[in-house]
Amino acid sequence: MRSKLFVPGSRPELFDKALAGEADALSFDLEDAVAEPRKAEARQTLGRFLHEAGAAAAAAGKTLIVRVNGLDTPHIEADLQAVAQPGVQLINLPKPESADDVRRAVALLQAAEQANGVTEPIGLLLNIETPRALRLAAELAGADARVRGLQLGLGDLFEPLGISRRDDLAVRQVMLAVRLAAGEAGCWACDSAFADIADTAGFQAEAAVARGLGYIGKSCIHPRQVALANEAFRPGDDDIAHALRVVQAADRAEADGVGAWVVDGRMVDAPFLARARATVQAARRLGLLPATA
Repeated sequence: MRSKLFVPGSRPELFDKALAGEADALSFDLEDAVAEPRKAEARQTLGRFLHEAGAAAAAAGKTLIVRVNGLDTPHIEADLQAVAQPGVQLINLPKPESADDVRRAVALLQAAEQANGVTEPIGLLLNIETPRALRLAAELAGADARVRGLQLGLGDLFEPLGISRRDDLAVRQVMLAVRLAAGEAGCWACDSAFADIADTAGFQAEAAVARGLGYIGKSCIHPRQVALANEAFRPGDDDIAHALRVVQAADRAEADGVGAWVVDGRMVDAPFLARARATVQAARRLGLLPATA
């Protein structure tokens, strides 16, 4: 999921266009992108689209995500009843503040799945966008097996506190904290959106930092950011070649009973091998390597 494109739930004219685009994942938004008077209309329209689009999304290799309204709103139960449809892989939960919040969301999601005949459990993507959520991020991520990932929300986290969104040190510190929390819980992390659509260089720089910290991809608020994210989170040719050499050398090392070995002048042991294997798997998923490489 290199790129995750937000699609306003109140803009049905964009749904098919987004489905035909290059984003790995589509995050249909019923929260911030939909004005209060249009919440009911948006959830009904989106629910109908998802009911019909699941097969097409699967054929296109798209991950379908819906950001619902928060647990502190009157909308979440109706949102889940409308959008918990076959083919939806993730529900994006905004502003969870405790493990109990996560478990409450799971209970509501299970009820919606049962009502809609969903047989494949839908995962949760938790937004880390408040100071409390940041402090408890690992606890939130480990609250239920349904949690697949954490998503960093820098705008919601920084703006109320007067922290500059362009403070690179602050951004990196929070990125690292969320990635480590996800790692503790055994799930992945997805990077925040970048609001300045015209600042291509800024988006690329932040995406490069996120990739270096082990994030799987970046949120996009405009289609023009999708290609930038896809490129930023694509394994480089040199990385792929090195990973292949590490994996190949591991077979020889195992046969020789060696726990650490040298590849390209660098010491390699179990953690480096795990990363190399992940790089090879990612390259295969993206069609950069044949299945048997």
